[in-house]
Amino acid sequence: MIPVLRHFQNTLAIIGLGKSGLSAARALTAGGAKVLVWDDKPEAREQAAKAGYTVAEPTRENWRLVRKVVWSPGIPHTHPVPHPAADLARSMGIPLVCDVDLLCESRIDPFTVAITGTNGKSTTTTLIHHILDTAGHRTAVGGNLGIPALDLPALDFTGTYVLELSSYQLELVPSLQASVAVWLNISADHLGRHGGLDGYVAAKTRIFENQRQPSTAIIGVDDVESAQVYDTLVRAGLGTVIPVRIGRPVPKGIYVIDGRLTDATDGRAREICDLKDMKTLPGSHNWQNAACAYAAARARNVPVETIVAALRSFPGLAHRQQLIDTIEGVAFINDSKATNADAAARALACYDNILWIAGGQAKEGGIASLEPLFPRIKHAFLIGEAMEAFADTLRGKVPFTLSRTLQAAVETADEIADHGDTVLLSPACASWDQFRSFEHRGEEFARIVHDLADDGEDDSDGDDAEGDV
Repeated sequence: MIPVLRHFQNTLAIIGLGKSGLSAARALTAGGAKVLVWDDKPEAREQAAKAGYTVAEPTRENWRLVRKVVWSPGIPHTHPVPHPAADLARSMGIPLVCDVDLLCESRIDPFTVAITGTNGKSTTTTLIHHILDTAGHRTAVGGNLGIPALDLPALDFTGTYVLELSSYQLELVPSLQASVAVWLNISADHLGRHGGLDGYVAAKTRIFENQRQPSTAIIGVDDVESAQVYDTLVRAGLGTVIPVRIGRPVPKGIYVIDGRLTDATDGRAREICDLKDMKTLPGSHNWQNAACAYAAARARNVPVETIVAALRSFPGLAHRQQLIDTIEGVAFINDSKATNADAAARALACYDNILWIAGGQAKEGGIASLEPLFPRIKHAFLIGEAMEAFADTLRGKVPFTLSRTLQAAVETADEIADHGDTVLLSPACASWDQFRSFEHRGEEFARIVHDLADDGEDDSDGDDAEGDV
């Protein structure tokens, strides 16, 4: 834990008592601040009171001494409808921040690598951490990924914080000054929370807001909006801006063509390695992740040969094209993190003869954008709230089954799969209609697959024994 000393004897309010809210409460209390906490859920308030925190409803009287409100990024504060506490704070001139901002204002010495993008954030964040760790750097990784920011260890100027930042968090981190800011891509997602695509892009762009020389901005320029952000930063001239492109060269940037990672940042193209050899980084989307991670590591002066070795040894992430098992020649892939169509497209492009499990709580746009990839799908198994809508999109184009549950989908896919097929859970949907989280959904998929594998082994043992009689 990092005690937040900057607010000694000040009063701060915390809205939302999930992992990050409780982490902020501990860190502020340890630093001598007076903390007022609130959550709309009575059970969360009760647990906070038992832990010794002062539970105070957001009112003008209760907040008259409050300096800042530490806001849970998951709670709307602008769109689609702001929480009443956000309106109260603004009417009183009290700034809203999140726990990451408290880290940034408390620990100004360490090198900070911040990563954002619609897709690929977690893989890129973890990969950068893996590369720096391989190089012997002292690093801490968190933010939107796993560990709340204030539960990270305190680092001095020799250390590096590697922070995954969502659009929700970036709206609430005015103190962020990223040494390296990585922008992977942008596509339609969370539009309701930002009032449309322009608001979403504006929130993401805050990752660059306080960068100063000798900072580095790394931007994937394969989509139109990202290319525009790159052009804006180049014109501003506030630091080094490195473009990353997949499929064709980019001047003074880093690019990948047919898996070959090439560094042309000094004006001379130099092939670094063949990413097709990196088994835990399949597909062009992971090539973008790897190229951006390479650029970030080079900005931290990691030698090229160390980066290549780390790319080869990267173990991959759970729930992101994770091979769970291969049963009688059929691969079962857990890509539960694919919570929108763009993320699912990245997985679908990596395989042929796909038995696709999709559905859940639908995002904007459904799956119509995936039609160019439909020929790769042998059969679709649809689950959750989006089942009927996805069926309308697939009808006449892809054979499908309304499986309703994940268990039924996996078991039916296993029954009809042929040797060489791939059973792919890449839902293109949020998980909350049937599961606690995308992690829970992926864990259930893995459990079902392991049960199938165990059943197959039991059947095999029985057949062998019967044949020996």
